[in-house]
Amino acid sequence: MNPRFKLVLVLVALAVALSYSAWQNENGRPVEGAQKNLAAGNFDFYVLALSWSPTFCAEQGDNDDKEQCGLAKPFAFVVHGLWPQNERGWPEFCDSSYPSQINNRLARRIFDQIAEMMPSRGLMFHQWRKHGTCSGLSPEDYFALTREARSKVKVPDQFKTLADYRTVSPNEIERAFIGANAKLQQNGIAVTCSNRYLKEVRICMDKGLSLRPCPEIDGNSCRAIATIMPPVRG
Repeated sequence: MNPRFKLVLVLVALAVALSYSAWQNENGRPVEGAQKNLAAGNFDFYVLALSWSPTFCAEQGDNDDKEQCGLAKPFAFVVHGLWPQNERGWPEFCDSSYPSQINNRLARRIFDQIAEMMPSRGLMFHQWRKHGTCSGLSPEDYFALTREARSKVKVPDQFKTLADYRTVSPNEIERAFIGANAKLQQNGIAVTCSNRYLKEVRICMDKGLSLRPCPEIDGNSCRAIATIMPPVRG
């Protein structure tokens, strides 16, 4: 093989590896921790992921998910999911006694109950397939538990809506959530970002939905000095 061509191949492979590593860090959940096709119910605790909807919609575009990102949709923090988690890594796409595909009638009934906190049917379907099947619960019970978990977390008043772009440090966001939730500790919450934009706040709960520490989740917090919060729409 031509030495120059061989060098080009090595450089391309290195660039791909670096880009992949950056994607892992940016999204806050290292992909090597995923454990597929495990038995449902075999996990240690939950992570409640609250997504800053304006960032998601800015990245995806209005046409990607009109239920969540239509111009008249004034969503701030919404539930991304309730994720079964282990002390190291997490299960996903588990072998469950419940089907991974929710039928339309059941989906409509569930969505009517969760639309205010999880305003996208596509998101609901995906969360059930990837994470809900690992809970050991039925779809109805899993999303009822998700709704209960969300009710236990108070979003700080300053983040319930936002009229203009705001620059804020991840630490400031953490402190605001800790201040609004008496039992939440610094090692039980993580703020993630994407290209310096606020992406999510992730809060750890035991199986009874009490707040708890989670070193691995906390260790994957955004390391940016500041993050940008796009304004709420509508």
